[in-house]
Amino acid sequence: MIKHKGDLPTRQPDNFYDPDAIHENPLKRCKRFIKRDINELWKKANDPFDEFEDDKIFPKTVDILIVGGGVIGSSIAYWLQNKCRDGLTIAVIEKDLSVNKSVLSTQEYAKASSVLSCGGIRQQFSLKENIELSQFSAEFLRDIKDYLTIPEQQPPEINFNPSGYLFLATKNGVDTMLKNHKLQKELNANVELLSKDMMKTKFPWLNVDDIELGSLGTLNSGWFDPWSLLNALRSKAKSLGTYYIEGEVEDFGFKVDTSIMVEEDPNKEYEGVNSVKVKLKDGGTQQMVFGICIVAAGAESGNVARLAKVGNGKGFLSTPLPIEPRKRFVYYYHAPKGPSISPMVIDPSGTYFRPDSFDNHYICGKSPCDTEEPETGNLDVDHDFFEKDIWATLAHRVPAFEEAKVKSSWAGFYDYNWYDQNAVIGAHPSYFNLFFAAGFSGHGIQQAPAIGRAVMEMITESGYNTIDLSRLGFGRLIAEQPLYEENIV
Repeated sequence: MIKHKGDLPTRQPDNFYDPDAIHENPLKRCKRFIKRDINELWKKANDPFDEFEDDKIFPKTVDILIVGGGVIGSSIAYWLQNKCRDGLTIAVIEKDLSVNKSVLSTQEYAKASSVLSCGGIRQQFSLKENIELSQFSAEFLRDIKDYLTIPEQQPPEINFNPSGYLFLATKNGVDTMLKNHKLQKELNANVELLSKDMMKTKFPWLNVDDIELGSLGTLNSGWFDPWSLLNALRSKAKSLGTYYIEGEVEDFGFKVDTSIMVEEDPNKEYEGVNSVKVKLKDGGTQQMVFGICIVAAGAESGNVARLAKVGNGKGFLSTPLPIEPRKRFVYYYHAPKGPSISPMVIDPSGTYFRPDSFDNHYICGKSPCDTEEPETGNLDVDHDFFEKDIWATLAHRVPAFEEAKVKSSWAGFYDYNWYDQNAVIGAHPSYFNLFFAAGFSGHGIQQAPAIGRAVMEMITESGYNTIDLSRLGFGRLIAEQPLYEENIV
């Protein structure tokens, strides 16, 4: 842990203070700044490779840097910028942006987990924190026009489909479902238990001969368009003043601060992170000095953390951020006699399916077992996986799916927490200004609005005021106290 030796002075980046400037005539200083800005703008206008999101000059110094511009990073940017408005300079670095500056296009976020998600939202979790996060996010999505509408523009539309979320349990899973349901109801989640006979009546197209119990999420459960949510969050953050920069963090810069004491070893000098080196899309690099850095880089968060010595340092820094990419396949198929209305269905095998668009089209998928995890060097789809691991389950659970024909497919990455499959939220104990928001293992898209608010509270209010996420902090990794979620899909 770290402690401040008395009150810290306001942080200034290296070489920021110019002793001669204090005696400079104000008019001359103003003229100098105008000349500098005109030169920067002229250089920018004549260099086609020197373009940044919103056509803003690359900020050399920011109050808050967010690494990762997906739905989590954009939610954090929105909540922080909305809270502090012009009081904070916030920059988001995202390596997967497009040259299209107006709206998200098919070229943007081509490998981002956010837009490749199935967009499900539910409250059927086994941990209090996950239930509460999804409950608030459901409220946020319901009132999204109040939060994210930009003046003089059309309000955002995320195409929410409230058809519900149905988990199925065999005899072996009944006790777990009952235990989880008890917690969910204590937290006022909108879920109900369905017996075998109730499911036969409600979903006559569903084969439940081997099913004993179902958990149906009703109000605020279903799915939405992840692309639209990301676009709405990013656009609102930008409208409030957030910089979005296309680039990739290559390294962190470190700085000794003698005003901070290392609690593990009082004789050791504190060396903190205070800058990043950013590789830009033209191949050049720039340094950016920050006050606070938030790593929200999805599946790449573990790699970004290692650049800050997390996992390859000493003491608390010897514990890695246990996040890695795990590739998941989604198959879009047609079954002419399938149900026209259906909830998202989660089979005991882990196979899931839901309707998509109209005319009896659906999407489905399944997480492979650990020994069959696909390689993550690309986003190629394993088409045999559908035939080998999914089709038989679909046909058994919904007999009308025997005629299912795959029309298309895609792959995306989970930001998978291999330690306990739950998010890591909050500050690193060795750095007072390095925060994490990653490792959601498949449910980040639905919790993004609540996570953004939680990180905003942690940074601006020094603690959680709405949903207490203390148990999801980095400390559990050091203490070796995993916090398992039983309902991972």
